[in-house]
Amino acid sequence: MTKNGTPRCRKRGRRAEIPAANLRSLEFDYLTAPAPVAPMIVSNHLAPAKTTPVYDSYWRFAAERQRVFYRRALGSPWPWTENPVMAVYKFTNAYRASDRVSQYLIRNVIYRNDLPSSVDEVVFRILLFKLFNKIETWERLERALGPINFAGYRFDRYDKVLSKAMAEGHRVYSAAYIMPPGSSAFGCKAKHQNHLKLLETMMANSLPEKLASARTMQKGFELLRDYPTIGDFLAYQFVTDVNYSEVTDFSEMDFVIPGPGARDGLRKCFADTGGLSDAELIRLMADRQEQECARLGLEFPSLWGRPLQLIDCQNLFCEIDKYARVAHPEAAGLTGRTRIKQKFSAQPQPIDFWYPPKWGINDRIAAGAVPNEAFDTS
Repeated sequence: MTKNGTPRCRKRGRRAEIPAANLRSLEFDYLTAPAPVAPMIVSNHLAPAKTTPVYDSYWRFAAERQRVFYRRALGSPWPWTENPVMAVYKFTNAYRASDRVSQYLIRNVIYRNDLPSSVDEVVFRILLFKLFNKIETWERLERALGPINFAGYRFDRYDKVLSKAMAEGHRVYSAAYIMPPGSSAFGCKAKHQNHLKLLETMMANSLPEKLASARTMQKGFELLRDYPTIGDFLAYQFVTDVNYSEVTDFSEMDFVIPGPGARDGLRKCFADTGGLSDAELIRLMADRQEQECARLGLEFPSLWGRPLQLIDCQNLFCEIDKYARVAHPEAAGLTGRTRIKQKFSAQPQPIDFWYPPKWGINDRIAAGAVPNEAFDTS
């Protein structure tokens, strides 16, 4: 046992219209395409990418899922869509920051007037929350330990609370993504103990200050990825969460890392990538969102004026992968999955939506503004 109480351990509407199968070519050249927010990806691949019918469903899904978001936010009664797939199965929001866990993180973990706002404290809270990614786990720790802060952190106290919860049959991790156990890196028997040790290591290495000094989202991603158990997917998710705070101020159009689900969705949307990488294809979607919605006659209801960012387009590929299992069963992905596991179940407690203040949209929400496109049913 160390002086800090630390045991010495060894070192994740409308009815669906399925168009006839046909391929469409998208011709583009990133050498001349405008990129107003972030540096554009320069590609020497000039061959056209060929899309499948799932590509058009991607945009229809995004628009309808965002209309569902507004209908729910406005208190409209269920069902919020006539789309037979979306009415039955669970799908995340078109905008990542609108999902329940992200909203909780932003409002109840990051922007807390009753908790310290120093760089160390904010990053500590974000990483602690995201290692488990479960609202109930955060609230369980708060109930047992009081206000969560790095200054008062002790391994033995946190370990005791989490071990007791698991012994009582409670889950302390979210099922949204799989956290590697970390036993080979930290040597503790329990997974949560290894993740507490990981967090301690990050703090001891001054990771919060390094993230605050990072000039690009990619640099922040690389700082996180250097740690045991943190691969590409988790590092990208974590740097996105840190960027909701005032610690960093990266553009969400700076950088993207496709996860496993997004890669499945990409394979279903593109019959031929035209030589572009998965990250370049995601940027293509973000750059072409207005053009593609106009082509399909869609009025996309943005997030109070904020267009889809790279992280949102990446997440939408995960969702279209699931959606296509029912709406486009003929479309093959990489994993071969054919079922959507989770069916929709409404949460009883509504969300009072609030976003990072630096996005400049909270005043519009407070004023009751809603995009006209949110009511479009054409």
